[in-house]
Amino acid sequence: MIRMKSTRIFMFLICPIMVLIFLYYSSGRLHLRSPVKKSQYDKQGFLTKLDRKLPLELQYKYGNLSKGECKPGYAEAKMTSIYPKFLKPAPMFLDPNFKRLSKISNYLPPFGVRTQEKIIDHILQATKSYSLGSELDRLSCKKCIIIGNGGILFNKSLGSQIDQYDVVVRLNEAPVAGFEKDVGSKTTMRITYPEGAIQRPERYEKSSLFVLSAFKLMDFKWLRHMVFKEKLRSMEGFWKSVARVVPREPEDIRILNPYFIQEAAFKFIGLPHNNGVMGKGNIPTLGTVAITMALHNCDEVAVAGFGYDMNTPHAPLHYYEKLMMSAIKETVLLKQTPCDWCVLMVFNSVRMFSVKLHRVLVPRGKDGSDVEDKGFEFEALLGSVCVFTSESSILSMCCCILWLEALNINSSTVYYNLLVYSLS
Repeated sequence: MIRMKSTRIFMFLICPIMVLIFLYYSSGRLHLRSPVKKSQYDKQGFLTKLDRKLPLELQYKYGNLSKGECKPGYAEAKMTSIYPKFLKPAPMFLDPNFKRLSKISNYLPPFGVRTQEKIIDHILQATKSYSLGSELDRLSCKKCIIIGNGGILFNKSLGSQIDQYDVVVRLNEAPVAGFEKDVGSKTTMRITYPEGAIQRPERYEKSSLFVLSAFKLMDFKWLRHMVFKEKLRSMEGFWKSVARVVPREPEDIRILNPYFIQEAAFKFIGLPHNNGVMGKGNIPTLGTVAITMALHNCDEVAVAGFGYDMNTPHAPLHYYEKLMMSAIKETVLLKQTPCDWCVLMVFNSVRMFSVKLHRVLVPRGKDGSDVEDKGFEFEALLGSVCVFTSESSILSMCCCILWLEALNINSSTVYYNLLVYSLS
């Protein structure tokens, strides 16, 4: 009798506890199964759905300005609206106070200046100029345009529009003379690195800044030779031939702030951080870097010459070359040929550009049995096919072509809508 009473008491106590436990876990499962609200931002911090219309506060701020009038702070405001993490303060070029820039002091090139402080100091003591120049510095509102090298510029007659911008940025050795109708005649600065710099002195514009975007340690040493007019005795450390003379006075030479490479790679594109060390596909294209620089230093930013129109096979691949877009499709035939000594690596990003990286291995010797490692080259395409050549002719090397599913042009260029005008 006593045992039965004890059992009843135990059941009386345990049953409510079991009910409470059941209700607790049931509510938890129900909670877990309830629809989770999707974040409006992606993992990089960008809005996942971009509206081409300006936010109301920006419409109110800029709505009354006349067409063509410079909009103060527009690029920063638009960028912040789609990427709240964006912080504008970032000087365009390095100056004698560069060691105080904490964002670059702890990174090795190309993301910072660590180990290169002495040589940079030496260069800056000679250049003595660290801005766009007094005339542009006086402007209260600057409109900038970044000119890419794509054949999409060919026969578009955008030259006169391009020349209306306060700051015209060109990349590497893309020519101007003879192409003024399509790309304009004005050059404020030319951003490049040793392997991409113009090698023929007569092709340099007379009144433009030469801006180094350093990607490796040797780039600073090369610039020191150019600034002090010293003979370059060795090509070791470069992946192809470099300019041996830069016909510019020291005061016309600048060093681009490496923070823009860092921000473009890790924050905007989301490339592998790799502990802040170059490698494993974490280098952004020069065009991406130039746009990043402009967003920090210009009130309005536009781009032209980025992207490839696959529907125009007879258009040039680059506006200054005879190589046609059809070469891309023709080169796919190389997939059917033995190409064991050619390695092509492709890394696809999901921000601003489809960024691809490949290693250039060029055949050497009569039978092509030996190869010369030319290092890595980078290209940005707004399309779904990638083709790389080390020379102007695709016949100069054998490339194993890889197709990839990249961002389509419409979704890619939506990131350009933070820019004021579309000239393509």
